Amino acid sequence: MSYVYLGIAIVSEVIATSALKASEEFSRLVPSIIVVVGYGVAFYFLSLTLRTIPVGIAYAIWSGVGIVLIALVGLLWFRQALDLPAIIGMALIIAGVVVVNLFSKSVPH
Repeated sequence: MSYVYLGIAIVSEVIATSALKASEEFSRLVPSIIVVVGYGVAFYFLSLTLRTIPVGIAYAIWSGVGIVLIALVGLLWFRQALDLPAIIGMALIIAGVVVVNLFSKSVPH
């Protein structure tokens, strides 16, 4: 269940970060509310995750997957292009998350 909680936390954080861009410096009400609620949900579910997954591992997964997802949102929603070094860097981040999850004894399997 911890990975479900972590997935919810990551998706909530990505939604909140996307809304942060759309809030235009908190000058638009609805996106601003989404930011506050989204980050609240994200941190609540991250706290549930930390019951069983070590904080360093959970944060590595949270940040790695979050970086890639928000970059994809930026590309698809906000039309922000990624260059080759950005794509390579994100591929390395995903590779790191995979290595941690498959081979680390710190991760509950």
